[in-house]
Amino acid sequence: MSVVVVGDTALDVVTRHSTPIAWGDDTLATTTLRPGGAGANAAAWLAHLGEPVTLVSRVGEDAAAAQVRDDLTRRGVRCVFAVDPSAATGCVVVLVDNTGQRTMFPDRGANALIRRADLPPLEQAKHLHLSGYVLLDAATRQAGIDILAIARKTGLTTSVDPQSAALIDDTFVTALEGVDVLLPNHDEYLALGGPKVLDYVGAAAVTHGQHGAYWVDRDGVVEEPALPTECVDTTGAGDAFNAGALRAWLAGATPRDVLRAGVAAGAAAVSQVGAQPVSRR
Repeated sequence: MSVVVVGDTALDVVTRHSTPIAWGDDTLATTTLRPGGAGANAAAWLAHLGEPVTLVSRVGEDAAAAQVRDDLTRRGVRCVFAVDPSAATGCVVVLVDNTGQRTMFPDRGANALIRRADLPPLEQAKHLHLSGYVLLDAATRQAGIDILAIARKTGLTTSVDPQSAALIDDTFVTALEGVDVLLPNHDEYLALGGPKVLDYVGAAAVTHGQHGAYWVDRDGVVEEPALPTECVDTTGAGDAFNAGALRAWLAGATPRDVLRAGVAAGAAAVSQVGAQPVSRR
């Protein structure tokens, strides 16, 4: 295994509606079930881009777990799932409007019970990517800190996607100590103190929506514009950016080429429906 991704796995209930939601009444829509979760999305895009990847997650003992495992395996992801009979597999209700913007209602389920012991041996890996939800949730924060420490001790490089600006606090910031690459969006980067976050991490590759992305390290800032793309569905765009950027960074690319790879993957994600690329069958 080359890259180990630790984070949420979920079943997404994706509902697309072309008219405003009639709250308290009926709104015509098209609904599909798709694998999701920030960790699973990043792993699926890494596999799609040709990077060997292992996904470490916790799921319930239910049909949803079997469905997401089967789908991810077909996509080329090696799944190392701890099965927890005490909780359901994570589920996310995603409402997508006719502009491609999405509103999400996540239920972390078994993801909120992930433990350090869920991590497999890392001797064959070179990098560990941690979904920020593990650090944002007080129930799993220590597990996330321990997992990052184990990865560093084993000699792996590490990365974290903060995932939510609204949930970032001082404890989250200090948990990033020693991370090589931070992968926030612009709002998350500001919530982390902007360039002050470099007191804790080596560099940050920051997504900035229609403005593209920028790289920040102690040598300065590099900017890369967005690619002209029809926006169909923004779900998972940040996870796709992470996959493209990480694959380039692990190959030794320059900051600008890291951004270009991330932007290209993110553009591919928003041009399709769903958070993960087309399955490999």
